[in-house]
Amino acid sequence: MRPLVLALSLALGHAGAASAADEAPEAAVLPVITITGTNDHNGYQARDSDSASKLSLTLRETPQSVSVVTRARMDDFRLDNVNDVLANTTGVTVEKVETDRTYYVARGFDIINFQVDGVGMPLVFGNMMGNLDTALFDRVDIVRGANGLTASTGNPSATVNFIRKRPGPTLAASAGLTLGSWDTRRLDADVSSPLNASGSVKGRVVVVSQQGDSYLDRYATKKNVVYGIVEAKLGSDTLLSIGHAWQDNKSSGGMWGALPLYYTDGSPTNYPAGTNTSADWSHWDNKTNGSFAELNHQLGQGWALKSTLSHNKEASRSKLFYVYGTPDKATGEGLFSYPSAYRSDHSQTLFDIGASGQFNLAGRQHDLAFGASWSRSRLDDLSGYGRGIGTPLTAATDFTGGYPQPEFDDRFDGSSYEEVRKTVYAAARFALADKVKLLTGFNSTKADSTGLSYGSSKQKSASKTSPYVGLVYDVAPQVSLYTSYTEIFSPQSEQDINGVALDPIMGSSAEAGFKSDLLGGKASFSGAIFRARQNNTAEQVDMNGGKAYYRGINAESTGAELEVTGELTKGWLASAGFTRLKVEDSQGKAAKTYVPRRLLRMSTTYRLPAVPQLKVGANLNWQSDIEREQEQEQGIVTRQDSYAVLGLMARYEINRNMTLAVNLNNVTDKKYLTSLYWSQAYYAAPRNASATLNWKY
Repeated sequence: MRPLVLALSLALGHAGAASAADEAPEAAVLPVITITGTNDHNGYQARDSDSASKLSLTLRETPQSVSVVTRARMDDFRLDNVNDVLANTTGVTVEKVETDRTYYVARGFDIINFQVDGVGMPLVFGNMMGNLDTALFDRVDIVRGANGLTASTGNPSATVNFIRKRPGPTLAASAGLTLGSWDTRRLDADVSSPLNASGSVKGRVVVVSQQGDSYLDRYATKKNVVYGIVEAKLGSDTLLSIGHAWQDNKSSGGMWGALPLYYTDGSPTNYPAGTNTSADWSHWDNKTNGSFAELNHQLGQGWALKSTLSHNKEASRSKLFYVYGTPDKATGEGLFSYPSAYRSDHSQTLFDIGASGQFNLAGRQHDLAFGASWSRSRLDDLSGYGRGIGTPLTAATDFTGGYPQPEFDDRFDGSSYEEVRKTVYAAARFALADKVKLLTGFNSTKADSTGLSYGSSKQKSASKTSPYVGLVYDVAPQVSLYTSYTEIFSPQSEQDINGVALDPIMGSSAEAGFKSDLLGGKASFSGAIFRARQNNTAEQVDMNGGKAYYRGINAESTGAELEVTGELTKGWLASAGFTRLKVEDSQGKAAKTYVPRRLLRMSTTYRLPAVPQLKVGANLNWQSDIEREQEQEQGIVTRQDSYAVLGLMARYEINRNMTLAVNLNNVTDKKYLTSLYWSQAYYAAPRNASATLNWKY
């Protein structure tokens, strides 16, 4: 609490100084020029966001912690995929359990709510397959804490909202070529233009092609992305947007599971950073297609109606090689094979319609948003188990990739189920006084699922109405205090060892804090304390036949966050956040010990006054130590010491159209495990670099 109290005192002190200056005698007062806007595309700070409430509020008016990763920060540090974006976000950890499957955690709980332009549905597996490219997006909003107003479920971790790129009013084009370590090549292009003489129809196309090898033995990836959008004004008050995004990820030598973390004597393993458990024939391909249509209509008198229809399809095809067991330190024996072929097809259809506007009551103006959404998600997957499961591996062949490819017809199992969610929501922001605003609302969701998953019934029905209340008090022109509370309801697909899906998560989430505008609004400073209680939340126990199984635990998360973002002086941009966290079970014992209790995220750039064409910068990600008690071997605990990862960048403007950028990652060549979320893990990338030549019209 001390850092938060000190920060609040400093913020209030700054505001008090400003207030005192305002009360000084009027002498030689210069004219005041006010500039308003939505987002500084050249900076790290965003002005407003509707990601938390469906209401267009400034971040200071929003009674929740919101971090925004702008396009400028993504470009400066080559944050080309969702893993890199979230790994550089305050309070978020990226749990890379395998090469092509990732979990995300905030405030001690899994992030499962991902949205695009405010519309989305929780991840069907609670994880992301492949690696979503960020070239399609103008910014990413991360709303920490339960977000029951805009998501169909409440979850006390965070909601990640990707804001799509939109066509601009004039012709604009850019292209970039990146060459990096391990023969990585990336080409991206972005073109936006009016499509008719009046400019009433506009379009934008983004294309990405990337491929390269890896520091991991035998691992290589290819990624192609195409995104297109057309916007047409159907009248002075109506805008229709239609678009499609396609991404194709192909990987060879991808890991299913990862490295064993301890020997039979309990001592930790320590393999070379590039060690890979895959076989030469392993591959994991993931393809996504997403189409959407969006209609915005201005109703008049400050009211607007927005409806969105989207349809997303994800297809995964893989032949994978899982290694299980515990090796003997002297002989290397004790590991066994588990080959399997897998295919899945997942489709989602979502429809959301809502209205927002203002109304007058008791002599004051208030804000209101309400609407409804419907979604259907269907999953069909099939596992074909390979012949020879359980074949012992020798020390000479366990990680060489030489295991022969078997026939995948030993037995078959899979899933075929469907989930339908229906939601109604409303949010109202009442101006109780000039300096006091009350945000209140509810989210009522009914979720029904049918079908089978690996022999277990998915027949379930659950519903709940979750209230939300938030209060914002402007204690000074530049400083606001806030508090908010909501309840949690989240059906989950994780299964126990018997293949039975866990019951829905229930609980509550509350936070309180301050937000302050600094330096005339060029920077912002915020802090929060939070508490979340979650009952029956899934915690991974171990792997059973290459498939993770879970148990439900009751957990409480408490902690504090500080964040500063913006232009601190002319030419100096920064974004920094610190998180302190505690997670305990219902008996008061430490829970989810794989989650670091302290996190620091920092990114900063500076444009040299003596050489204005040159921008230099650095980012630093630090986390405290983590550990995991291995369930299969009582008394064995795997630990990852605290570590820091440093990155450097430099960008030089050759002329008004061309820039050259160089990025260096993991400068100190730190060796560390990517995660202890599972009972297995692998090592992060060592020092690597890239150079990018950008052209802009």
